[in-house]
Amino acid sequence: MRVRVCVSALSMALLLLGGCASSIHKSRTLVVTATAYNSLPGQTQGHPSVGAWGDTLHPAIPSIAVSRDLLSIGLRRGTLVRIEGFERDFIVLDKMNKKWKKRIDIHMGTDLNAARQWGKREVEIHWTP
Repeated sequence: MRVRVCVSALSMALLLLGGCASSIHKSRTLVVTATAYNSLPGQTQGHPSVGAWGDTLHPAIPSIAVSRDLLSIGLRRGTLVRIEGFERDFIVLDKMNKKWKKRIDIHMGTDLNAARQWGKREVEIHWTP
């Protein structure tokens, strides 16, 4: 439990300091399919507010799940991601089912209407591995 609290606090600090990322690593860009999901029973496995790495998902912390193929190209837990169409950065706190490829899932808390309105889109994402 203490580890999760520390990871969540670290994640929030990274999110707030996103503009201070080091320029040592080259930024990456990729076009992916983006869907949305909610912290509701039936949309997730296990507890609806806990991601696959054990992080608590909270609507105030913009987060995404990534397909597992994206892990190997630097979209790992804690990575900050800029998504086309959003002014804020998102943090990778969850991973998707193994069946998905080249896809992200945007966490929208319990706002089912927002997730439905988002639907499925092709978007460009940017991150620094």
